[in-house]
Amino acid sequence: MGPIKPPLGDANPGTNGNPRRIDVHHHMLPPEYANLTRDRIVEITSGDTAVLNWTPELTLEQMEQFGVASSILSLPVPGSWYEGKENSRKLARIANDYGARLVKDYPGRFGTFAALPLPDVDGSLKEIEYAFDSLGADGAYLQTSYDDKWPGDPAFAAVFNELNRRKAIVFVHPTEPCACANLIPGVPSNVIEFVFDTTRAITSFLVNGTFSRCPDIRFIFCHSGGTLPVLAARINGFFQSRSALASRVPNGVLYELKKLNYDIANATNNSSLAALMNLVPTTQMLWGSDFPYRAVGPTANGWDSYEVSPEVKRAVNRENALKLFPRFGAASGQT
Repeated sequence: MGPIKPPLGDANPGTNGNPRRIDVHHHMLPPEYANLTRDRIVEITSGDTAVLNWTPELTLEQMEQFGVASSILSLPVPGSWYEGKENSRKLARIANDYGARLVKDYPGRFGTFAALPLPDVDGSLKEIEYAFDSLGADGAYLQTSYDDKWPGDPAFAAVFNELNRRKAIVFVHPTEPCACANLIPGVPSNVIEFVFDTTRAITSFLVNGTFSRCPDIRFIFCHSGGTLPVLAARINGFFQSRSALASRVPNGVLYELKKLNYDIANATNNSSLAALMNLVPTTQMLWGSDFPYRAVGPTANGWDSYEVSPEVKRAVNRENALKLFPRFGAASGQT
């Protein structure tokens, strides 16, 4: 990777009412990674290749414009699970080394969620050790499904046991489940299926007891929880009617859902926010943008104009994230 330009301006500018946001949902496209996964990226974006023009400089410009002090970077779909174990391990290492370089070159501006090739359990365990112990990753990046499995599947238990041992933060990004590709002609899967797959992933963790077995993992799910806030009562009722399932969530489904964290990327409309805040306390809400797959402006402007107290605004913009990532407060000399 060639030299990276220095940061644009002060890491925490104070002009224009800057809310000093921490963006927990911000994608990076390492050049080598983008070249190796180009076909899948273009497929997911329905032929829109603009995201392939991403650079750190573009990200920093958007951060400056919309009051983002720090962004925690993660891969886009397809993540690091792509075309077999050997290639997936390579993609994970490329991404994690690249992200670590950005963190070093832009102190306080960037963090990283380490990419893990989850279906490759041994490879994932090795990458956890490398990314957390050698690179200092801020958390792990996973997807809502892999081929024909969702992340709560017992096949992946060893990975979550290790993440729990480390009290890790796990950012779970939606994707297109293989069984739901091209269901409605002309409607890309990221319009509907991504947000439903978030609910499937959370349900898989509930069904397999992952949340109760691994209580020290701090999970983050995307887009105001996708369809979960609307379906939560239905899922809860299903568990309550089946004692075998209820035993896997001894504190109850709603208890586990209220512990999770949810970013508001591309979901700062009235219906999404109202549904989420009806389900979980505002302490569990985090700011995210989904850049470069979505423009930062709609999320930023939607949240800034949403009618809620200034205390909640500050919490979602920054304070809730600092509880998970306190180093970003230390980096700026503020909390």
